[in-house]
Amino acid sequence: MNVMLIGSGGREHALAWSLRKNPSVETIWALPGNAGIETIATCVPIGATELDRIVQFAQTHDVGFAIVAPDDPLALGLVDRLHNIGVACFGPGAKAARIESSKAFAKALMYRHGIPTAAFQVCDTYEQAAACLRTHKYPVVIKADGLALGKGVVIAQNVIEADAAVRGMMLEGRFGSSGNKVVIEDFLTGPEVSVLTFTDGKTIVPMVSSMDHKRAGDGDTGLNTGGMGTIAPNPYYTQDIADLCMERIFLPTVNAMREEGCPFSGCLYFGLMLTPDGPKVIEYNCRFGDPEAQVVLPLLESDLLTVMQAVENGTLSETEVRFSSDCACCVVMASGGYPASYEKGKDIIFTDTGRLVFHAGTRRDQGRILTNGGRVLGVVAVRPTLKAAIDAAYEGVSTIHFDNAMFRSDIGAKAMEVVV
Repeated sequence: MNVMLIGSGGREHALAWSLRKNPSVETIWALPGNAGIETIATCVPIGATELDRIVQFAQTHDVGFAIVAPDDPLALGLVDRLHNIGVACFGPGAKAARIESSKAFAKALMYRHGIPTAAFQVCDTYEQAAACLRTHKYPVVIKADGLALGKGVVIAQNVIEADAAVRGMMLEGRFGSSGNKVVIEDFLTGPEVSVLTFTDGKTIVPMVSSMDHKRAGDGDTGLNTGGMGTIAPNPYYTQDIADLCMERIFLPTVNAMREEGCPFSGCLYFGLMLTPDGPKVIEYNCRFGDPEAQVVLPLLESDLLTVMQAVENGTLSETEVRFSSDCACCVVMASGGYPASYEKGKDIIFTDTGRLVFHAGTRRDQGRILTNGGRVLGVVAVRPTLKAAIDAAYEGVSTIHFDNAMFRSDIGAKAMEVVV
């Protein structure tokens, strides 16, 4: 079977790497892919949001199955368009993808169906948001309604910071049209947990839990990023909590989407906070998290393509989804200055090619591998214990060099505080 994979980041490299384990997979076309993906797939220079060109490519090539990995093409309806031309596809249609592409939609869904989340207010104008912030308790969470590359969330400590955040989103266009509307939420406390799930719109199967590290600097300091590293499983996520989430959050969300006429099929991501009042939803994503996928997929023992086909065919309840009992750690190596301004085109030197490294922002130029983005590489290790996985991931980082490389030195440290 020939597979078409949409996307160009570390998540897509991890997906391609997992798909390659299936001997029935012949060609993987990655649109557009990156320097790492091209070692195991055929990269095609078509961008993830060039929907017309993607559809045309699928029509003129023998695509047996397609995987739409990034949020933008999902929100734009690429899965709908591929289904319309008869291509089997993993991922939600545009109506279901609203669970990520509109935070206002997601919050209203949770409110209507009693799914635990932070108290919130949706504001359509700057004046409305400013009035809300003048009387709100601090700290407060301010979110751009639409997609913002994982950077559209601000935790403001006072009204001055809050007003600056809202002005940036609603008046200055920091996130384009994504900031035309904002969601203002109560600030929650507790350990954060990421849970990716497979769902065909009826059955939902959680994957191994993980812990993301969003802030750029050690100790959770600095700007929010798309993610500077992950570990799995998350030791704060016990079996009792998992059972509670299935009962109160996972199944109710899938059922709510189906009842409201937008059944969700694909990978539904739950960003959770384990508050003193129980687990609550911070956010939904309509696809594999990045870099969560880089630690979850290496622990998947079942065949990824088989599971994805079961999701597409509505037979997930009949399909085994099995994970290893090992632990995994991913340390992101980024370009200096990320997530603000940074330079591209730096030579990357690998002194140990035996490491598991997922490429994110890279490109190949006449045999050289160069940096080509903010997050450049995800260095991954899988070991029987979390400490061993963390140590091995950092050993891997020490074997890779490029100018102005930056990475956090404390990925997994918070998790180790509760590991026995």
